[in-house]
Amino acid sequence: MELQRCEEQGLQERKGQKRKLEEEIQEDRDATPLPTGDARRALLAEVTAQVKVLDSAFSWHESDRAAAKRATHVLAELAKNEEVVNVIVEGGAIPALVKHLQAPLSDEGDLSLKPFEHEVEKGSAFALGLLAVKPEHQQLIVDSGALSHLVNLLRRHKDSSTSRAVISVIRRAADAITNLAHENSSIKTRVRMEGGIPPLVELLEFTDTKVQRAAAGALRTLAFKNDENKNQIVECNALPTLISMLRSDDAAIHYEAVGVIGNLVHSSPNIKKEVLAAGALQPVIGLLTSCCSESQREAALLLGQFAATDSDCKVHIVQRGAVRPLIEMLHSPDIQLKEMSAFALGRLAQDTHNQAGIAHMGGLVPLLKLLDSKNGSLQHNAAFALYGLADNEDNVSDFIRVGGVQRLQDGEFIVQATKDCVAKTLKRLEEKIHGRVLNHLLYLMRVAEKPVQRRVAFALAHLCSPDDQRTTFIDNNGLELLLGLLGSTNPKQQLDGAVALYKLANKAMTLSPMDAAPPSPTPQVYLGEQYVNNATLSDVTFLVEGRRFYAHRICLLASSDAFRAMFDGGYREKDARDIEIPNIRWEVFELMMRFIYTGSVDVSLDIAQDLLGAADQYLLEGLKRLCEYTIAQDVTLDNVSSMYELSEAFHAISLRHTCILFILEHFSQLSDRPGHSHLIQRIIPEIRNYFAKALTNPNPHNQRP
Repeated sequence: MELQRCEEQGLQERKGQKRKLEEEIQEDRDATPLPTGDARRALLAEVTAQVKVLDSAFSWHESDRAAAKRATHVLAELAKNEEVVNVIVEGGAIPALVKHLQAPLSDEGDLSLKPFEHEVEKGSAFALGLLAVKPEHQQLIVDSGALSHLVNLLRRHKDSSTSRAVISVIRRAADAITNLAHENSSIKTRVRMEGGIPPLVELLEFTDTKVQRAAAGALRTLAFKNDENKNQIVECNALPTLISMLRSDDAAIHYEAVGVIGNLVHSSPNIKKEVLAAGALQPVIGLLTSCCSESQREAALLLGQFAATDSDCKVHIVQRGAVRPLIEMLHSPDIQLKEMSAFALGRLAQDTHNQAGIAHMGGLVPLLKLLDSKNGSLQHNAAFALYGLADNEDNVSDFIRVGGVQRLQDGEFIVQATKDCVAKTLKRLEEKIHGRVLNHLLYLMRVAEKPVQRRVAFALAHLCSPDDQRTTFIDNNGLELLLGLLGSTNPKQQLDGAVALYKLANKAMTLSPMDAAPPSPTPQVYLGEQYVNNATLSDVTFLVEGRRFYAHRICLLASSDAFRAMFDGGYREKDARDIEIPNIRWEVFELMMRFIYTGSVDVSLDIAQDLLGAADQYLLEGLKRLCEYTIAQDVTLDNVSSMYELSEAFHAISLRHTCILFILEHFSQLSDRPGHSHLIQRIIPEIRNYFAKALTNPNPHNQRP
């Protein structure tokens, strides 16, 4: 069953990341208030002064280099506060900083030591990277010519020793490229056009780990949703190095590497094949047990991407030991970690070879618990994984034994795709309740611990076929288990019992009198409307509220046992000409007689209850059914208790069944009302009788041709 890629619903998207530059930026910088008035003017003056220094100090003179270094340092320190970045840009800092991304020209043949070599460029790259954190400044920086200079800085290690200054300037250049290209597709392309990808790939093998991280971070950003960049990164032979980085002991290294690989394979089946062929699978699985939760999360997401369409890969991932750590991640307090592991398990669970293994290793219970999450993406990924597990017959009993059906029934699902997925999971389970699966469930219902027995009975009320209901609920005691839930002192168990019994009634297709037209009365000959209260040929008169009502014995004798006993038995009315009728109003008696003479009357709600009493007194079953049908349509939360009492008083079985079904259907709304518990205990015996009859005697409306 295809879910129209519902596993993608709500999936957190892996993106290229901004460089946070944690070691340089104060933790409390976001709290700095936006400068206004005099403070803003003072800040703008400071920026303007530093820009003037940069504009006038572009030479190798030591004083100029020292001044330029200080100026870039001041601007970078100011730019650490995002609230003042706009003021820095307004002060003209971008062109001045871009100018100092390159070294001043030196005289040909000048081999002397250069003062503050690489330092000014590093400061400029760092400051521009901070300004690029705001998207509106990215294009300004690029339009000022920064990219070509930054790419040249990436290559400086080729012409110089790997001094600390060289390492720093390369790292700052890579970080600046990352921030410039963040979520900016045109700049990502510009970086490639400027030749930035090959040196970044080369830097993955640089000796300094911070440079490796910075280069990987830039490639991660450049690869996100840019197919041409992805292809060039792969063509530059980045995969072997990235896969080696996955095995690094440095968490920051393998976190960046798995992020790059993830962005490379996203929506790129061919690159995914190359990544797998290059040997990425096992080291990615190894990251599931990393001490770095970010790497675990990225690894789980990447495994889910590996498992998207390639069935063989799904099996290989499981065979290589991914399932157990993924299940352990479901217990993490980290929401994103749980979400990604559920996503990966959901993809793996769509392969029949994996489904039983995931359940056997303990995946069912934590996935079911995630249905209670208030996070829509997490909830959906768990639901999709459960949908996959429900496809295997070997999982069905375990699914039901741990209460999975209740959780699916009770869940409050946030998005429509999740609701659809849950509905399809229940349908998938329902299709498997037969043969050996049903036999095992019936065995559990007989011999397991009481909570398991009740869960099985609850699930089968929702899932088993009408053809199996008698076997399940009469022959194997399922009905008593559901009644036990209903009679429990635990409100949740009571509600489960009511929901299951109502579902069972619907599945059995026992028609409620509230929904069904009353049956035709017993066939007989009627005198007709013209003889109602007609003195012609009348041989008996009733006195009702002091008024005479003319009737005919032959019609009354044919109508009910009560009238036959009155006229043929030893009652004093046998030979009486006038018979007094106490306790019945004229309107009620007249309507009752009209039914006797015609076989049909319209029963209005305002007279139905009195007419029901009269019909019961004179054993007019057809009229009783008409009255019950009218009354049943008026059953409400406020009157259902009194209606049930009415059904008992007048032996109105159809009305009583209507009340029972109404109580079961609206159980949660009735549960807080006075007398509810007493009413439930009172009706349980009648519920037992109702279902015993409904499940034992097949409903004629439910017979197969």
